[in-house]
Amino acid sequence: MFKTELIERAAVFRSAHEDPHRRLESCPALVLNADYTPLSYYPLSLWPWQTAIKAVFLERVDIVATYDRAVHSQSLDMKVPSVIALRQYVKPSQFPAFTRFNLFLRDRFSCQYCGVQKDLTYDHVVPRRQGGKTTWENIATACAPCNMKKGGRTPKEAGMHLQYQPIRPTSWQLQQQGKSFPPNFLHETWRDWLYWDIELEA
Repeated sequence: MFKTELIERAAVFRSAHEDPHRRLESCPALVLNADYTPLSYYPLSLWPWQTAIKAVFLERVDIVATYDRAVHSQSLDMKVPSVIALRQYVKPSQFPAFTRFNLFLRDRFSCQYCGVQKDLTYDHVVPRRQGGKTTWENIATACAPCNMKKGGRTPKEAGMHLQYQPIRPTSWQLQQQGKSFPPNFLHETWRDWLYWDIELEA
């Protein structure tokens, strides 16, 4: 029985993958936690259709909504999931990893000195030569020109002003920031589960 199920699953995957007209690569599934909130807003928690279907077969997720497209095998027809929810709750970590991407997200992808959103790098607020550490509390997003202008000085010494003092964000704070940056494409079945800082239609 188990072997038969595996063969059927493989047939499902092959059937969908080999049909170029379906373009299933453009059918990712929005992944919700067991409390029906997105695992992540930015980047948005999406799984490829193959991963979503595999999780359904392994009984790790429940299907919340589907696309109109389907995958087929000799003994099974299944609509491609568009929204799935984990059956087991995943507790998010309290604090995010200290990475360049998360730093830029904390600072809303803008220079903390002039506000521009291009040529971004990062700056040690208190320079390392003055004992400044590479930590959340001493790193700010800066554009290349502002970083060059500030050089190895503190903002006060350089006559520059930080828009916001750098802090160590919580994972919740970072996800709240992510709500300000909706992706270019949102499938209609996702909208009931996402809350973006965008103007509502009248």
